[in-house]
Amino acid sequence: MVVMVSVFRHRVLTITNIFLSIGKPTKRLFSHQLVVDDPNRKVASSFCDSLREGLNWDSLSRKYDSASLDDPIIEKVLLEFKEPIEAKRALNFFHWVAHNNKIGHRLKHYCITIHILARARLVNDARSLLESILLRYDEIEVNSSLRFHIVDMLLDTYKITNSCPFVFDLLVQSYSKLRMYNAAFDVCCYLDECGFSLSLVTFNTLLHVIQKSPDGSNLIWEVYGHMIQKRTNPNDATLRIMINALCKAGELQKYMDIVFRIHGKGCSPMVAVNTSLVFRMLGEGRIEKGLVLLKRLLQNKLLLDDVSYSLVVYARLRSGELDLAREVYEQMLSSGFLPNSFIYTLFIGGYCEEGMVEEALKLMDEMVNLGLKPYDDTYNSLIMACANVGALGDSYRLCVEMSEKGFLPSTTAFNEMVGKLCQSGNMKQANDILTVLMEKGYLPDETTFLHLIDGYGRESNFQEVLKLYYEMEFRSLSPGLPVFTSLIKTLCKCRKLEKADKYLTIMKKQSLNPTICIYESLISAHLENGNTERAHHLYHEMIQIEA
Repeated sequence: MVVMVSVFRHRVLTITNIFLSIGKPTKRLFSHQLVVDDPNRKVASSFCDSLREGLNWDSLSRKYDSASLDDPIIEKVLLEFKEPIEAKRALNFFHWVAHNNKIGHRLKHYCITIHILARARLVNDARSLLESILLRYDEIEVNSSLRFHIVDMLLDTYKITNSCPFVFDLLVQSYSKLRMYNAAFDVCCYLDECGFSLSLVTFNTLLHVIQKSPDGSNLIWEVYGHMIQKRTNPNDATLRIMINALCKAGELQKYMDIVFRIHGKGCSPMVAVNTSLVFRMLGEGRIEKGLVLLKRLLQNKLLLDDVSYSLVVYARLRSGELDLAREVYEQMLSSGFLPNSFIYTLFIGGYCEEGMVEEALKLMDEMVNLGLKPYDDTYNSLIMACANVGALGDSYRLCVEMSEKGFLPSTTAFNEMVGKLCQSGNMKQANDILTVLMEKGYLPDETTFLHLIDGYGRESNFQEVLKLYYEMEFRSLSPGLPVFTSLIKTLCKCRKLEKADKYLTIMKKQSLNPTICIYESLISAHLENGNTERAHHLYHEMIQIEA
């Protein structure tokens, strides 16, 4: 009786195990017992067995010489080896197929293999295949409508390979290595929309490549801002890359100065880098995005509190919200932070833009009384504003004061002041201040000389006009059409017609077409001087130009 029970129990267990094995087949069952009704699966299973037995390529080629390797068979074999322990077999099969199959691999085969290799941390092999398909599909990647063809296939094959997010880091790193950095950043943003975040190493790789490129000055800040927004905090390597980017653009000192004017003492280069990031976004008018990024930086302690307040004031003033900017400033003071030169300069600039010049001048006095030092931006705003409202005395005084403190005005501010001085007949003041500034290193442009030439022309002072023209040539400033127009009109007005004709010839040699205004001035002057033949000749030239 005991023997019968034992035999019965053994049979039950055997039957039970058979049913369990049908419900959850092992790899060996998957390869042998369930392939009867699927020829492709049978061929794939045979390949798997041969590879596991260690057959070399020649043996495989002889054994499967007549086998038809279609896509389903290749995919089945690759997926049989998707576990990390068999990843090298998958790679071996992939390369054997590439060597023996005239058709070559489909993109899907590449992506399945890359997933398997990435999951097994066979990094070099995965990168090699990624670079291969990126170069192979280079034209597709350039075409923006098909930009995500490769990444979509990687996403489509992600689950069936039990892959890991690391594969997408390798993808973007491969884009970066091949210097396809625009595509790399597009894919980075696309992956983020699909729920995949990249590692700091990947971001640093991309930033490094962009920083080394000759045309990546804007993109590098886009990538860095995206990285911060996605809560990937920079490290020392990131900082070195971004500082190099600032140095390359010649802007490191600019942002170090901004932070110093706000904070009043030294700070880490990271603060200067992040100030640059936010300042750029706000300056480009991306106010709300800039403020969101500013908040993120502050939360992660990547920016100082007083710098953050000051940048918010800057944002509100950029939006034309003067009253809201004042509220932020009052909140800053009530939080225990001291006023600073940067914020005073921002408000002075804001008042100047609104035409509130008296209020701006009062703020300047208040700033000085607090012991805060005005700097070039402070003076430039006031010089321009005063000139615009006709307060030329204040404009000139501020320009002199600025130069005495070691600053040089911006070309725009100085030209605004000189233009108004010349229009009002203050030629000596205009010429004197230009001489003083040039001795200190100021470089005038064509507009500066044009204002002075126009001013002396109104006074019929052709000697000074010619001096200015010669000085332009000496400084390698090519006189344009407005300068020649003013010069020739002045010479005609002063009856220096030989010189006027001389400069007309020079104009033509420089491929500058004389205007009707120039011809009319010359014709009128020659007629008044009794030289009708020359006047008629010029008239026919003018008619030909009009025709």
